[in-house]
Amino acid sequence: MNLAPERARGGLWLALTCLLLAFAFLGSRGLWDPDEGRYVNVAVNMLDSGDWLNPRRSGDVGHWTKPPLTYWAIASSIGVFGKNPAAARVPVALSYLLCIWLTWRLARRLAPGTERTAALVYATMLLPFGASQLVTTDYLLAAFETLAVWAFVEARLGARHPRAWLILMWVGFALAFLTKGPPGLLPLPVLLVFDRQIWRQHLGFQLSGVVLFAALALPWYVAVIVNNPGLFEYFVGDEVINRVTTDKFGRHGEWYGWAQVYIPTLALGTLPWTGALWRWARGLPGDIRRWSDPETRRAEKSLLFLAVWVLLPLLVFCLSRSRLPLYVLPLFTPLAILVAIQRRKEHLALPRARWLVVWVAVLLGLKFGTTLWPTHKDASQWASAINERAILPVHEVIFVEDMTRYGLRLHLDAEIEKISLDPIPLHLQARFNPDSDEDLETELAEAAEEPGAIWVCKQARWPEISERIRAHGYIAIPLGAPFEERIIFRTEPATGAPGTRPATQKGAQ
Repeated sequence: MNLAPERARGGLWLALTCLLLAFAFLGSRGLWDPDEGRYVNVAVNMLDSGDWLNPRRSGDVGHWTKPPLTYWAIASSIGVFGKNPAAARVPVALSYLLCIWLTWRLARRLAPGTERTAALVYATMLLPFGASQLVTTDYLLAAFETLAVWAFVEARLGARHPRAWLILMWVGFALAFLTKGPPGLLPLPVLLVFDRQIWRQHLGFQLSGVVLFAALALPWYVAVIVNNPGLFEYFVGDEVINRVTTDKFGRHGEWYGWAQVYIPTLALGTLPWTGALWRWARGLPGDIRRWSDPETRRAEKSLLFLAVWVLLPLLVFCLSRSRLPLYVLPLFTPLAILVAIQRRKEHLALPRARWLVVWVAVLLGLKFGTTLWPTHKDASQWASAINERAILPVHEVIFVEDMTRYGLRLHLDAEIEKISLDPIPLHLQARFNPDSDEDLETELAEAAEEPGAIWVCKQARWPEISERIRAHGYIAIPLGAPFEERIIFRTEPATGAPGTRPATQKGAQ
Protein backbone atom coordinates (compact mmCIF):
# COMPACT_ATOMS: atom_id res chain seq x y z
CA MET A 1 0.00 0.00 0.00
CA ASN A 2 1.40 3.39 -0.98
CA LEU A 3 1.36 5.61 2.09
CA ALA A 4 3.01 8.60 0.39
CA PRO A 5 -0.23 10.42 -0.56
CA GLU A 6 -1.62 9.94 2.94
CA ARG A 7 1.59 11.25 4.51
CA ALA A 8 1.57 14.20 2.12
CA ARG A 9 -2.01 15.04 3.13
CA GLY A 10 -1.08 14.69 6.79
CA GLY A 11 1.89 16.99 6.29
CA LEU A 12 -0.27 19.54 4.48
CA TRP A 13 -2.88 19.58 7.23
CA LEU A 14 -0.12 19.93 9.84
CA ALA A 15 1.38 22.87 7.96
CA LEU A 16 -2.00 24.60 7.59
CA THR A 17 -2.76 24.04 11.27
CA CYS A 18 0.57 25.58 12.28
CA LEU A 19 0.01 28.60 10.04
CA LEU A 20 -3.46 29.07 11.53
CA LEU A 21 -2.13 28.86 15.08
CA ALA A 22 0.68 31.30 14.29
CA PHE A 23 -1.19 34.04 12.45
CA ALA A 24 -4.87 33.93 13.46
CA PHE A 25 -5.88 37.03 15.49
CA LEU A 26 -2.24 38.14 15.49
CA GLY A 27 -3.10 41.82 15.61
CA SER A 28 -6.52 41.67 17.21
CA ARG A 29 -5.39 42.99 20.59
CA GLY A 30 -3.16 45.86 21.54
CA LEU A 31 0.32 45.62 22.96
CA TRP A 32 0.49 44.56 26.58
CA ASP A 33 2.77 46.49 28.89
CA PRO A 34 5.30 46.27 30.24
CA ASP A 35 7.13 43.67 28.13
CA GLU A 36 5.52 43.98 24.69
CA GLY A 37 5.38 47.76 24.93
CA ARG A 38 8.98 48.08 26.03
CA TYR A 39 10.43 46.00 23.18
CA VAL A 40 8.26 47.62 20.51
CA ASN A 41 8.97 51.10 21.84
CA VAL A 42 12.71 50.60 21.39
CA ALA A 43 12.18 49.11 17.92
CA VAL A 44 9.99 52.01 16.74
CA ASN A 45 12.52 54.49 18.11
CA MET A 46 15.20 52.74 16.03
CA LEU A 47 13.02 52.84 12.93
CA ASP A 48 12.05 56.49 13.30
CA SER A 49 15.48 57.80 14.26
CA GLY A 50 17.48 55.71 11.79
CA ASP A 51 19.87 54.81 14.62
CA TRP A 52 19.92 51.00 14.56
CA LEU A 53 23.04 50.82 16.72
CA ASN A 54 21.87 52.31 20.02
CA PRO A 55 18.63 50.97 21.59
CA ARG A 56 16.72 53.87 23.15
CA ARG A 57 13.57 54.04 25.24
CA SER A 58 13.28 57.78 24.56
CA GLY A 59 15.15 60.40 22.61
CA ASP A 60 17.79 60.89 25.28
CA VAL A 61 17.84 57.66 27.32
CA GLY A 62 19.29 54.36 26.14
CA HIS A 63 17.82 50.93 26.82
CA TRP A 64 20.60 48.42 27.38
CA THR A 65 18.93 45.43 28.99
CA LYS A 66 19.07 43.30 25.81
CA PRO A 67 21.20 43.10 22.66
CA PRO A 68 19.63 44.50 19.49
CA LEU A 69 18.52 41.57 17.31
CA THR A 70 14.95 41.43 18.63
CA TYR A 71 14.61 45.19 18.14
CA TRP A 72 16.02 44.90 14.62
CA ALA A 73 13.54 42.17 13.75
CA ILE A 74 10.54 44.12 15.11
CA ALA A 75 11.63 47.37 13.47
CA SER A 76 12.12 45.62 10.13
CA SER A 77 8.69 44.03 10.33
CA ILE A 78 7.02 47.32 11.24
CA GLY A 79 8.92 49.03 8.43
CA VAL A 80 7.45 46.52 5.96
CA PHE A 81 3.93 45.97 7.35
CA GLY A 82 3.23 49.27 9.11
CA LYS A 83 2.90 50.46 12.68
CA ASN A 84 0.40 47.97 14.05
CA PRO A 85 0.43 45.15 16.64
CA ALA A 86 0.32 42.38 14.02
CA ALA A 87 3.51 43.66 12.39
CA ALA A 88 5.22 43.83 15.79
CA ARG A 89 4.35 40.17 16.45
CA VAL A 90 5.36 38.77 13.04
CA PRO A 91 8.97 37.98 14.09
CA VAL A 92 7.72 35.99 17.09
CA ALA A 93 5.15 34.11 15.00
CA LEU A 94 7.83 33.25 12.44
CA SER A 95 10.11 32.04 15.26
CA TYR A 96 7.32 29.76 16.45
CA LEU A 97 6.96 28.29 12.95
CA LEU A 98 10.73 27.88 12.64
CA CYS A 99 10.83 25.99 15.94
CA ILE A 100 8.07 23.65 14.73
CA TRP A 101 10.02 22.93 11.54
CA LEU A 102 13.28 22.43 13.45
CA THR A 103 11.51 20.06 15.83
CA TRP A 104 10.36 18.05 12.83
CA ARG A 105 13.90 17.98 11.38
CA LEU A 106 15.53 17.02 14.67
CA ALA A 107 13.01 14.27 15.35
CA ARG A 108 13.56 12.89 11.86
CA ARG A 109 17.30 12.65 12.58
CA LEU A 110 17.18 11.53 16.23
CA ALA A 111 14.09 9.30 16.17
CA PRO A 112 13.00 8.58 12.59
CA GLY A 113 9.28 8.06 12.27
CA THR A 114 8.35 10.41 15.12
CA GLU A 115 8.82 13.68 13.25
CA ARG A 116 5.17 14.44 12.49
CA THR A 117 4.12 13.63 16.03
CA ALA A 118 6.93 15.75 17.49
CA ALA A 119 6.06 18.75 15.31
CA LEU A 120 2.37 18.48 16.18
CA VAL A 121 3.17 18.14 19.88
CA TYR A 122 5.33 21.26 19.79
CA ALA A 123 2.78 23.27 17.82
CA THR A 124 -0.06 22.45 20.20
CA MET A 125 1.72 22.61 23.55
CA LEU A 126 0.26 25.42 25.62
CA LEU A 127 3.45 27.36 26.40
CA PRO A 128 5.00 27.44 22.89
CA PHE A 129 1.64 28.44 21.43
CA GLY A 130 0.98 31.09 24.06
CA ALA A 131 4.49 32.53 23.82
CA SER A 132 4.08 32.90 20.05
CA GLN A 133 1.61 35.72 20.72
CA LEU A 134 3.90 37.76 22.99
CA VAL A 135 6.58 40.18 21.84
CA THR A 136 9.65 39.16 23.84
CA THR A 137 13.22 38.08 23.14
CA ASP A 138 12.53 34.51 24.23
CA TYR A 139 11.10 33.08 21.01
CA LEU A 140 13.82 34.45 18.79
CA LEU A 141 16.34 33.07 21.30
CA ALA A 142 14.65 29.66 21.24
CA ALA A 143 14.66 29.62 17.43
CA PHE A 144 18.34 30.47 17.09
CA GLU A 145 19.42 28.08 19.86
CA THR A 146 17.41 25.28 18.24
CA LEU A 147 18.91 26.12 14.86
CA ALA A 148 22.40 25.76 16.34
CA VAL A 149 21.55 22.41 17.96
CA TRP A 150 19.98 21.10 14.74
CA ALA A 151 23.09 22.03 12.79
CA PHE A 152 25.26 20.21 15.32
CA VAL A 153 23.07 17.09 15.13
CA GLU A 154 23.30 17.13 11.34
CA ALA A 155 27.07 17.51 11.54
CA ARG A 156 27.30 14.62 14.00
CA LEU A 157 24.75 12.23 12.51
CA GLY A 158 24.39 13.42 8.92
CA ALA A 159 26.33 11.75 6.16
CA ARG A 160 27.52 14.75 4.16
CA HIS A 161 29.31 18.08 4.64
CA PRO A 162 29.76 18.16 8.43
CA ARG A 163 31.83 21.32 8.22
CA ALA A 164 29.04 23.20 6.46
CA TRP A 165 26.67 22.20 9.27
CA LEU A 166 29.20 23.35 11.87
CA ILE A 167 29.32 26.74 10.13
CA LEU A 168 25.54 26.95 10.51
CA MET A 169 25.86 25.95 14.17
CA TRP A 170 28.17 28.90 14.90
CA VAL A 171 25.88 31.23 12.94
CA GLY A 172 22.97 30.08 15.12
CA PHE A 173 24.92 30.70 18.29
CA ALA A 174 26.01 34.13 17.03
CA LEU A 175 22.38 35.11 16.37
CA ALA A 176 21.37 33.80 19.80
CA PHE A 177 24.17 35.85 21.40
CA LEU A 178 22.91 38.95 19.59
CA THR A 179 19.42 38.19 20.92
CA LYS A 180 20.10 37.70 24.62
CA GLY A 181 23.83 37.63 25.26
CA PRO A 182 25.53 34.79 27.17
CA PRO A 183 22.27 32.84 27.82
CA GLY A 184 22.20 32.21 24.08
CA LEU A 185 25.20 29.91 24.49
CA LEU A 186 23.53 27.68 27.07
CA PRO A 187 23.11 24.70 24.69
CA LEU A 188 26.84 24.74 23.90
CA PRO A 189 27.85 22.79 27.05
CA VAL A 190 25.18 20.23 26.12
CA LEU A 191 26.87 19.66 22.78
CA LEU A 192 30.30 19.47 24.41
CA VAL A 193 29.11 16.96 27.00
CA PHE A 194 27.26 14.82 24.50
CA ASP A 195 29.96 14.25 21.91
CA ARG A 196 33.60 15.20 22.31
CA GLN A 197 34.63 13.18 19.27
CA ILE A 198 33.32 15.62 16.68
CA TRP A 199 35.11 18.46 18.42
CA ARG A 200 38.40 16.55 18.31
CA GLN A 201 37.91 15.58 14.67
CA HIS A 202 37.30 19.16 13.58
CA LEU A 203 39.38 21.01 16.16
CA GLY A 204 41.07 23.32 13.65
CA PHE A 205 37.78 24.05 11.99
CA GLN A 206 36.11 24.70 15.34
CA LEU A 207 38.71 27.35 16.07
CA SER A 208 37.81 29.03 12.80
CA GLY A 209 34.15 28.60 13.82
CA VAL A 210 34.84 30.56 16.97
CA VAL A 211 36.36 33.28 14.80
CA LEU A 212 33.21 33.26 12.65
CA PHE A 213 31.07 33.51 15.78
CA ALA A 214 33.12 36.48 16.99
CA ALA A 215 32.91 38.18 13.60
CA LEU A 216 29.11 37.95 13.64
CA ALA A 217 28.25 38.36 17.31
CA LEU A 218 30.76 40.84 18.72
CA PRO A 219 30.95 43.93 16.44
CA TRP A 220 27.76 45.45 17.88
CA TYR A 221 29.02 44.94 21.44
CA VAL A 222 32.38 46.48 20.59
CA ALA A 223 30.79 49.49 18.89
CA VAL A 224 28.42 50.38 21.72
CA ILE A 225 30.98 49.69 24.45
CA VAL A 226 33.51 51.98 22.78
CA ASN A 227 30.91 54.73 22.43
CA ASN A 228 29.53 54.34 25.97
CA PRO A 229 32.22 54.16 28.66
CA GLY A 230 31.18 51.89 31.51
CA LEU A 231 28.74 49.88 29.40
CA PHE A 232 30.91 46.75 29.50
CA GLU A 233 30.87 46.77 33.30
CA TYR A 234 27.09 47.25 33.22
CA PHE A 235 26.60 44.33 30.81
CA VAL A 236 28.74 41.96 32.87
CA GLY A 237 27.79 43.21 36.32
CA ASP A 238 24.06 43.93 36.10
CA GLU A 239 22.84 41.95 33.10
CA VAL A 240 24.85 38.77 33.76
CA ILE A 241 26.25 38.44 37.30
CA ASN A 242 23.46 40.20 39.20
CA ARG A 243 20.72 38.42 37.25
CA VAL A 244 22.27 35.04 38.01
CA THR A 245 23.45 35.50 41.59
CA THR A 246 21.02 38.02 43.13
CA ASP A 247 17.33 38.80 43.38
CA LYS A 248 17.95 42.44 42.41
CA PHE A 249 15.34 42.25 39.64
CA GLY A 250 12.67 40.58 41.80
CA ARG A 251 12.31 37.43 39.70
CA HIS A 252 11.58 34.67 42.20
CA GLY A 253 15.06 34.66 43.70
CA GLU A 254 14.03 32.75 46.84
CA TRP A 255 15.63 29.33 47.32
CA TYR A 256 12.31 27.71 46.43
CA GLY A 257 11.58 30.08 43.53
CA TRP A 258 12.55 27.48 40.93
CA ALA A 259 9.72 25.23 42.15
CA GLN A 260 7.21 28.09 42.04
CA VAL A 261 8.09 28.98 38.46
CA TYR A 262 9.30 25.93 36.58
CA ILE A 263 7.14 23.12 37.96
CA PRO A 264 3.86 24.82 36.97
CA THR A 265 5.40 26.00 33.69
CA LEU A 266 6.43 22.48 32.70
CA ALA A 267 3.25 20.85 33.98
CA LEU A 268 0.80 23.30 32.41
CA GLY A 269 2.94 24.48 29.51
CA THR A 270 3.17 20.96 28.06
CA LEU A 271 -0.60 20.44 28.03
CA PRO A 272 -2.24 18.42 26.52
CA TRP A 273 0.79 16.15 26.33
CA THR A 274 1.88 16.33 29.98
CA GLY A 275 0.95 12.71 30.69
CA ALA A 276 3.46 11.29 28.19
CA LEU A 277 6.14 13.64 29.48
CA TRP A 278 5.45 12.57 33.05
CA ARG A 279 5.77 8.91 32.09
CA TRP A 280 9.12 9.66 30.44
CA ALA A 281 10.34 11.51 33.54
CA ARG A 282 9.20 8.67 35.78
CA GLY A 283 11.31 6.21 33.75
CA LEU A 284 14.34 8.52 33.57
CA PRO A 285 16.14 7.16 36.70
CA GLY A 286 16.05 3.69 35.18
CA ASP A 287 17.35 5.04 31.88
CA ILE A 288 20.24 6.76 33.65
CA ARG A 289 21.20 3.50 35.36
CA ARG A 290 21.14 1.67 32.02
CA TRP A 291 23.24 4.36 30.36
CA SER A 292 26.12 3.50 32.67
CA ASP A 293 26.71 0.62 30.26
CA PRO A 294 28.70 1.92 27.22
CA GLU A 295 26.89 -0.33 24.75
CA THR A 296 23.47 0.80 25.93
CA ARG A 297 24.63 4.39 25.89
CA ARG A 298 25.73 4.09 22.26
CA ALA A 299 22.52 2.31 21.27
CA GLU A 300 20.36 5.01 22.89
CA LYS A 301 22.53 8.03 22.14
CA SER A 302 19.55 10.02 20.87
CA LEU A 303 17.59 9.54 24.10
CA LEU A 304 20.67 10.44 26.10
CA PHE A 305 21.22 13.58 24.04
CA LEU A 306 17.63 14.74 24.48
CA ALA A 307 17.77 14.09 28.23
CA VAL A 308 20.99 16.10 28.60
CA TRP A 309 19.52 18.88 26.43
CA VAL A 310 16.63 19.19 28.87
CA LEU A 311 18.30 18.54 32.21
CA LEU A 312 21.54 20.53 31.98
CA PRO A 313 19.96 23.89 31.04
CA LEU A 314 17.09 23.24 33.47
CA LEU A 315 19.63 22.80 36.27
CA VAL A 316 21.21 26.14 35.34
CA PHE A 317 17.80 27.83 35.31
CA CYS A 318 17.01 26.42 38.76
CA LEU A 319 20.34 27.52 40.25
CA SER A 320 20.07 31.02 38.81
CA ARG A 321 18.20 33.47 41.04
CA SER A 322 16.45 35.15 38.12
CA ARG A 323 13.57 32.87 37.09
CA LEU A 324 10.74 33.46 34.64
CA PRO A 325 8.51 30.94 32.84
CA LEU A 326 9.68 31.81 29.33
CA TYR A 327 13.32 31.09 30.21
CA VAL A 328 12.60 27.39 29.65
CA LEU A 329 10.98 27.91 26.24
CA PRO A 330 14.07 26.60 24.34
CA LEU A 331 13.64 23.26 26.15
CA PHE A 332 10.26 22.55 24.56
CA THR A 333 11.79 21.20 21.34
CA PRO A 334 13.54 18.30 23.12
CA LEU A 335 10.47 17.85 25.32
CA ALA A 336 8.24 17.54 22.24
CA ILE A 337 10.56 14.93 20.72
CA LEU A 338 10.65 13.00 23.99
CA VAL A 339 6.85 12.99 24.08
CA ALA A 340 6.78 11.62 20.53
CA ILE A 341 9.31 8.90 21.43
CA GLN A 342 7.41 7.99 24.57
CA ARG A 343 4.14 7.66 22.65
CA ARG A 344 5.82 5.45 20.07
CA LYS A 345 7.30 3.32 22.85
CA GLU A 346 3.78 2.88 24.25
CA HIS A 347 2.37 2.15 20.74
CA LEU A 348 0.11 5.19 20.92
CA ALA A 349 -1.01 6.67 17.63
CA LEU A 350 -1.79 10.33 17.18
CA PRO A 351 -5.09 11.35 18.78
CA ARG A 352 -8.13 11.26 16.55
CA ALA A 353 -8.62 14.16 14.17
CA ARG A 354 -11.77 15.21 16.02
CA TRP A 355 -9.85 15.51 19.28
CA LEU A 356 -7.10 17.56 17.62
CA VAL A 357 -9.64 19.87 16.00
CA VAL A 358 -11.25 20.48 19.40
CA TRP A 359 -7.90 21.28 21.02
CA VAL A 360 -6.87 23.62 18.20
CA ALA A 361 -10.24 25.34 18.58
CA VAL A 362 -9.56 25.72 22.31
CA LEU A 363 -6.18 27.31 21.60
CA LEU A 364 -7.67 29.70 19.08
CA GLY A 365 -10.48 30.47 21.51
CA LEU A 366 -7.95 31.38 24.17
CA LYS A 367 -6.14 33.55 21.66
CA PHE A 368 -9.33 35.34 20.67
CA GLY A 369 -10.36 35.62 24.32
CA THR A 370 -7.33 37.83 25.04
CA THR A 371 -8.83 40.42 22.70
CA LEU A 372 -11.93 40.62 24.91
CA TRP A 373 -10.15 40.49 28.26
CA PRO A 374 -10.21 43.93 29.91
CA THR A 375 -6.78 44.71 31.35
CA HIS A 376 -5.05 47.92 32.28
CA LYS A 377 -1.97 46.56 30.48
CA ASP A 378 -3.54 46.92 27.02
CA ALA A 379 -1.92 49.96 25.41
CA SER A 380 -4.63 50.22 22.75
CA GLN A 381 -7.20 50.97 25.45
CA TRP A 382 -4.94 53.69 26.82
CA ALA A 383 -4.57 55.11 23.32
CA SER A 384 -8.35 55.24 22.92
CA ALA A 385 -8.77 56.96 26.27
CA ILE A 386 -6.16 59.58 25.41
CA ASN A 387 -7.54 60.19 21.92
CA GLU A 388 -11.02 60.71 23.36
CA ARG A 389 -9.70 63.47 25.58
CA ALA A 390 -7.19 65.27 23.35
CA ILE A 391 -8.09 67.48 20.39
CA LEU A 392 -4.55 68.48 19.52
CA PRO A 393 -2.33 65.76 18.01
CA VAL A 394 -0.49 63.90 20.77
CA HIS A 395 3.27 63.98 20.28
CA GLU A 396 4.36 62.89 23.73
CA VAL A 397 2.91 61.03 26.72
CA ILE A 398 4.59 61.68 30.06
CA PHE A 399 4.08 59.38 33.05
CA VAL A 400 4.77 60.97 36.41
CA GLU A 401 6.04 58.52 39.05
CA ASP A 402 3.93 55.76 37.47
CA MET A 403 4.18 52.59 35.38
CA THR A 404 5.14 53.67 31.88
CA ARG A 405 2.88 52.45 29.07
CA TYR A 406 5.49 52.10 26.34
CA GLY A 407 3.00 50.38 24.04
CA LEU A 408 1.59 53.85 23.34
CA ARG A 409 4.68 54.46 21.22
CA LEU A 410 3.11 52.23 18.59
CA HIS A 411 -0.57 52.98 19.15
CA LEU A 412 -0.26 56.77 19.31
CA ASP A 413 3.01 57.21 17.41
CA ALA A 414 4.09 59.47 20.26
CA GLU A 415 7.26 59.58 22.35
CA ILE A 416 6.88 58.06 25.81
CA GLU A 417 8.72 59.27 28.90
CA LYS A 418 8.75 58.55 32.61
CA ILE A 419 9.71 61.39 34.95
CA SER A 420 10.42 61.84 38.63
CA LEU A 421 9.07 64.64 40.80
CA ASP A 422 12.52 65.66 42.01
CA PRO A 423 15.91 65.77 40.34
CA ILE A 424 18.02 62.73 41.21
CA PRO A 425 21.44 63.65 42.65
CA LEU A 426 24.29 62.91 40.28
CA HIS A 427 25.91 60.41 42.63
CA LEU A 428 22.64 58.42 42.77
CA GLN A 429 21.84 58.47 39.05
CA ALA A 430 22.16 55.16 37.24
CA ARG A 431 24.60 55.46 34.36
CA PHE A 432 22.52 53.05 32.26
CA ASN A 433 18.78 52.36 32.32
CA PRO A 434 17.86 54.96 34.96
CA ASP A 435 14.44 54.73 36.59
CA SER A 436 13.33 58.09 35.15
CA ASP A 437 14.12 59.96 31.97
CA GLU A 438 13.98 63.44 33.49
CA ASP A 439 12.60 65.37 36.47
CA LEU A 440 9.34 67.32 36.62
CA GLU A 441 10.78 70.83 36.34
CA THR A 442 12.88 69.99 33.27
CA GLU A 443 9.99 68.23 31.52
CA LEU A 444 7.56 71.10 32.22
CA ALA A 445 9.86 73.56 30.50
CA GLU A 446 10.27 71.25 27.49
CA ALA A 447 6.55 70.52 27.22
CA ALA A 448 5.72 74.24 27.24
CA GLU A 449 7.81 74.69 24.10
CA GLU A 450 6.40 71.60 22.33
CA PRO A 451 2.56 71.49 22.32
CA GLY A 452 0.89 68.10 22.16
CA ALA A 453 2.15 66.65 25.43
CA ILE A 454 -0.24 64.57 27.55
CA TRP A 455 0.53 63.74 31.17
CA VAL A 456 -0.56 60.77 33.30
CA CYS A 457 -0.33 60.18 37.05
CA LYS A 458 -2.03 58.02 39.66
CA GLN A 459 -5.32 59.41 40.87
CA ALA A 460 -4.23 58.99 44.49
CA ARG A 461 -1.24 61.28 43.90
CA TRP A 462 -3.07 63.90 41.87
CA PRO A 463 -3.33 66.53 44.68
CA GLU A 464 0.41 66.25 45.38
CA ILE A 465 1.49 66.28 41.74
CA SER A 466 -0.84 69.10 40.65
CA GLU A 467 0.43 71.20 43.54
CA ARG A 468 4.05 70.49 42.61
CA ILE A 469 3.29 71.55 39.03
CA ARG A 470 1.73 74.78 40.31
CA ALA A 471 4.82 75.42 42.44
CA HIS A 472 6.90 75.37 39.24
CA GLY A 473 4.71 78.05 37.64
CA TYR A 474 2.36 75.83 35.62
CA ILE A 475 -1.16 74.56 36.01
CA ALA A 476 -2.36 71.00 35.46
CA ILE A 477 -5.72 70.64 33.70
CA PRO A 478 -7.48 67.24 33.94
CA LEU A 479 -8.91 65.86 30.72
CA GLY A 480 -12.14 63.97 31.26
CA ALA A 481 -12.85 61.42 33.94
CA PRO A 482 -10.09 59.31 35.52
CA PHE A 483 -9.07 56.24 33.52
CA GLU A 484 -7.79 53.10 35.26
CA GLU A 485 -7.41 55.13 38.47
CA ARG A 486 -5.18 57.59 36.62
CA ILE A 487 -5.61 61.26 35.85
CA ILE A 488 -4.92 62.19 32.24
CA PHE A 489 -4.05 65.90 32.01
CA ARG A 490 -2.24 68.62 30.17
CA THR A 491 -0.16 71.51 31.48
CA GLU A 492 0.27 75.16 30.57
CA PRO A 493 2.05 78.14 32.09
CA ALA A 494 0.12 79.67 34.97
CA THR A 495 0.21 83.08 33.23
CA GLY A 496 0.03 83.32 29.42
CA ALA A 497 1.46 86.04 27.23
CA PRO A 498 -0.76 89.16 26.85
CA GLY A 499 -3.56 88.74 24.35
CA THR A 500 -3.31 84.93 24.17
CA ARG A 501 -5.62 82.20 25.40
CA PRO A 502 -4.58 78.75 26.60
CA ALA A 503 -5.13 75.96 24.12
CA THR A 504 -8.23 73.93 24.82
CA GLN A 505 -8.72 70.20 24.56
CA LYS A 506 -11.76 68.03 24.62
CA GLY A 507 -12.89 66.94 28.05
CA ALA A 508 -11.09 69.62 30.04
CA GLN A 509 -12.68 70.13 33.39
